[in-house]
Amino acid sequence: MLDLKNLNAALDQLAQDKGISKEKIIETIEMALAAAYKKDYGKKTQVVRSKFDTATGEASFWQVKTVVDESMIKSGEEIAAEEAVREAAGAYAPEYKSERDEAREAAREAREDVVTEEGDTNEIKKVRFNEDRHIMIGEAKKIKKATAAGGVPLKAVSIKPGDELTFPLETKEDYGRIAAQTAKQVILQRIREAERDSIYDEFSGREGEIVSGIVQRIEGRFVFLDLVRSIGLLPPDEQVRGERYRVGERIKSLLLKVDKSQRGPSIYLSRSHPKFVAKLFEMEVPEIASGVVEIKNIAREAGSRTKIAVASNEEHIDPVGSCVGQKGVRVSTVIAELGGEKIDIIPYNDNSEKYISASLSPAKILEVDIDEERKHAKVTVAEEQLSLAIGKGGQNVRLAAKLTGYKIDIRSKTGETVAEANTEGDVSGEGISAE
Repeated sequence: MLDLKNLNAALDQLAQDKGISKEKIIETIEMALAAAYKKDYGKKTQVVRSKFDTATGEASFWQVKTVVDESMIKSGEEIAAEEAVREAAGAYAPEYKSERDEAREAAREAREDVVTEEGDTNEIKKVRFNEDRHIMIGEAKKIKKATAAGGVPLKAVSIKPGDELTFPLETKEDYGRIAAQTAKQVILQRIREAERDSIYDEFSGREGEIVSGIVQRIEGRFVFLDLVRSIGLLPPDEQVRGERYRVGERIKSLLLKVDKSQRGPSIYLSRSHPKFVAKLFEMEVPEIASGVVEIKNIAREAGSRTKIAVASNEEHIDPVGSCVGQKGVRVSTVIAELGGEKIDIIPYNDNSEKYISASLSPAKILEVDIDEERKHAKVTVAEEQLSLAIGKGGQNVRLAAKLTGYKIDIRSKTGETVAEANTEGDVSGEGISAE
């Protein structure tokens, strides 16, 4: 006799362990029961469904037939063409099938039956008529009228092509070995699918967030992180230049993208994306998390330097001071997570001249001449400030151009253009010196 108390406890435990709803697991059991019933007592072409009552432990079964009309039936020519293709493919099919092969095939058929049920019935497709799966609309209407004669007004009975009729089946309790194996295959397959869907839903809803994982393995330049319920991939182009990762090390990364695939969700991570820095500041600075301080723009060269522009939505809050923290503790925490990457925090300003001037920090700017139509700024600095304004390899002016969205020309007091940087980060000009 079925122990319902232990059964329900086991279902609850399975749902908790796999992150799947109990309803989904019961649905899987119903599919397995239907597949087992069909294997031992039904026909291969039938569509059998089941309902399992967890309160009583009893299962009921019924057959489903789809209502069709003449326009939905394939012609003899169409059937002949299909047979020719099937015979050509069958020439290469193995003659022998093991019990496991038969069980897997039955499990696949059970899944296809459900897909048929959940499909779009508004889309009329031609079928090869099979009395086990289909019923002509004229006969279906007669059955419906006979069923409705017990008190339901006949005018209320309506049926159309694509509808389904159900026919009760005798309940069975004894099943053979192959039927049991079929049920097992259905349950394993559906549980895996449900678990993959659950993981995808969980992680796709967290795109753009910081996740913490343990380095599970390193294959070439690809790093795989254990995220508890799944494995995340940190590709080479999303890693910080110069960083080294060790198996067993716990690291943070940005959940960049989640793709759905047959083998399960593919989770892509990043440590080089500018948003990674923004999210780290959000974790460390309560004012950013609450929305009092806002990150307006970020320009980053991962592993080297980042410029971040911040603004306050309340007059009495200093946005730069909030991000730096007392004695620099907040920004130091972010820098430590980024492996020592330098961070310039500047105040955002609606005044383009002041904003561009601040973006070139730590250099002191004498004058900014802006052409708003061309998004072009000519910046004049003293001779001794040229190296600071340009930066090592043109990095400072390059990041400033990315941050502000202006093409920036750095000029000396004599009016000579020393360096030019566009919003794509390209720098040209002579006299680019070390910072």
